[in-house]
Amino acid sequence: MRGKGKRYPEEFKRQIIKEVEETGNATLVARRHDLVPGTVTRWVRESKKENGLILSYNYSNNINAKSLEEENEQLKKLLGEKDLEIAILKDLFKKTNPQ
Repeated sequence: MRGKGKRYPEEFKRQIIKEVEETGNATLVARRHDLVPGTVTRWVRESKKENGLILSYNYSNNINAKSLEEENEQLKKLLGEKDLEIAILKDLFKKTNPQ
């Protein structure tokens, strides 16, 4: 049987939902406000249903997204260079050790 928990004002819930949208992390927002993460997640889910909107979590702001894209490109280049090095070394190994 479920007991009645705390009741929070609608304005407070809206503020929490807004913070979750901005940070993209319900658990972090819940910790900041000493709330149960499941409660915050439920508020966000219910807000989506009530508004008929799909609230997109903003997991990264534009600056962070740009930074991640740049890092991804750097890693792709590095991986390409390593693949090329491996191919060259394999070719060299075959030439020096014909069997």
